[in-house]
Amino acid sequence: MKMKLDKDIQIKNKRASFEFILMDGFECGIQLMGSEIKSIRQGKASIVEAYCFVHNNEIWVKNMNISEYKEASLNNHAPKRERKLLLKRNEIDKIISKLKNKGFTLIPTLLYINEKGLAKLQIHIAKGKKLYDKRESLKTKDAVREMARKIK
Repeated sequence: MKMKLDKDIQIKNKRASFEFILMDGFECGIQLMGSEIKSIRQGKASIVEAYCFVHNNEIWVKNMNISEYKEASLNNHAPKRERKLLLKRNEIDKIISKLKNKGFTLIPTLLYINEKGLAKLQIHIAKGKKLYDKRESLKTKDAVREMARKIK
């Protein structure tokens, strides 16, 4: 069985761009336990149901599923626990000020391992799409796909 390299690990939230209009993006670190980073390196994580929230002027991610690491025995982690995101103070202040506007939320879009071997999470300030916006994005996606077929 071929093992994935760390730099090949990119766990995407594909539903995010369909469900939301993505605005400002930020790259942040995650406060993890040892067994969690090992599971991420194996590609056993999901951010589809995840969302971020503010508590005590800190940004936290909730519902990010990181599967238990088999070899961790008794000291394993809870798969869906809340994890603290590591951002600079000015970035946190900017996020908090934008989230005060009605209809805006903070969602994770990409979980990856950077060149230094650290787990990073890309988050975006987003606004929910209406049903007609979702239909329009499906139409444009189909049109682009049809054009690509005709060019070939």
